[in-house]
Amino acid sequence: MGEIMTNNFKKLFGFFSVAALILTSLVGTADAGSHKKKKGSYATKGCDPIQVVIHASYGGGTDTTARMMSVRTRRNLKADIQVVGKRGGSGAKAQNYTLTRPKDGCTIMALTESHLYTMARGKSNMKIDDLVGVARAMEEPNFIVVNKKNRELSSIKKFLKRSQKKPILVGIASIGGTEHIGGYTYAQASGAKFKYVSFGSGAQSLQAVVSGKIEATILNPSEAAAMIEGGKIKPIILLHDQKMADYPKVKTSFSMGHNVKVVTTRGYAVLKGTPEPIIQEISKAMVKAMKHDVFANYLKGASLDPATSPAGTAVWDKQLKENYAKAAKALKGLGLTK
Repeated sequence: MGEIMTNNFKKLFGFFSVAALILTSLVGTADAGSHKKKKGSYATKGCDPIQVVIHASYGGGTDTTARMMSVRTRRNLKADIQVVGKRGGSGAKAQNYTLTRPKDGCTIMALTESHLYTMARGKSNMKIDDLVGVARAMEEPNFIVVNKKNRELSSIKKFLKRSQKKPILVGIASIGGTEHIGGYTYAQASGAKFKYVSFGSGAQSLQAVVSGKIEATILNPSEAAAMIEGGKIKPIILLHDQKMADYPKVKTSFSMGHNVKVVTTRGYAVLKGTPEPIIQEISKAMVKAMKHDVFANYLKGASLDPATSPAGTAVWDKQLKENYAKAAKALKGLGLTK
């Protein structure tokens, strides 16, 4: 009971922190253009304003994270920042728009796994080599979760054993999405046998697990927390190499000898060809902003470690390219690309 209350308090605190930052962001966006540009900063490059291009709906996770990041980054770079929505095509519109912009660091694209899948499936004009990752905002591991009442699947060992007799019905948000690719990758490493059912969203997959329509799904902790705390579902494995402090009893895939990481990431990139000094300046400003206490509390509310979740260009660009390669391989294995 104490642990549940602690987690709920963290989420409540995180909610108010997010609300405060979004309000600050909106106010800052409205009046930042009136500030005089200061010497010796990114502002001298002539951005008016810096655009952070998102592919998702306003008010969603990508939008909220971008606005929170922008509050302090704006101060660090001494320049106006505006979040610009280019929605559609699972990131294709945002990618194609970014490709039309100058390689001067004035246009920064927000990235999630959806962008990687869109590129790998050739649904936009952008290629992974067109980008340089400048900063990672968050890396959230994913669980495999089951109905807590299903004793046949109550541990990862039972889960894997049962899958050999009859494939596990796994709910996914979409064909070729994070859950689908994650499930395929884990099955390849562990020998598990899955049958996928697409529901259109992670929330619908979760409800299907609770109702018993399917047996499992793949979710990140922030999506699963309420149902875990309510005793409806049980995480049986964390698809990562490190345990999470809020879920110390949940084994990792690596501890089972299955070296698979399935993560939900949010980060930022600029076009390749952007001058290196500008890339470094953006990266340092963003990481500094995301180490700020209020952004850190937002991460803690999602059970993430603010000391390790944000990362600079060296770490993020390498991870971005590695994640793309893994996604492309999985999509090919699933028969979704040639």
